[in-house]
Amino acid sequence: MSILLTPGQAGDNPQLLALLDAIRVNDPGPGRPRKRPEVLIADKGYAHDSTRRALRQRGIRHVVPERSDQVARRAAKGSAGGRPPAFDKAVYRRRNVVERCFNRLKQWRDLATRYAKRASLYRASLVLIAAIIWLP
Repeated sequence: MSILLTPGQAGDNPQLLALLDAIRVNDPGPGRPRKRPEVLIADKGYAHDSTRRALRQRGIRHVVPERSDQVARRAAKGSAGGRPPAFDKAVYRRRNVVERCFNRLKQWRDLATRYAKRASLYRASLVLIAAIIWLP
């Protein structure tokens, strides 16, 4: 798991590559952790062409639905609009696991209202609560 704190008005998409650099995926058995996830499942906020290009360059399979304006732009171009990006509905359904995790984190009042004003304290409480949720 990787956590990256940003200001409230900052967009999520520009932070994606920095977040991916911080990820370490532990596999069972010996060997070092992988730095590349098998698949990235994200919402329409990450559907920008530059994001898709960066993920392809890193060799990361991504499942991101297209925004409606992208679909309309491609349709307006006709055959010159190209093919739509690959989208696997079965894999995208697994995204609800992450959304449910966010909902469980928001049940903790100090996280939802951000009582901790310093970023280091907020991150520490976030890591602690995530560990409590993670452990059975």
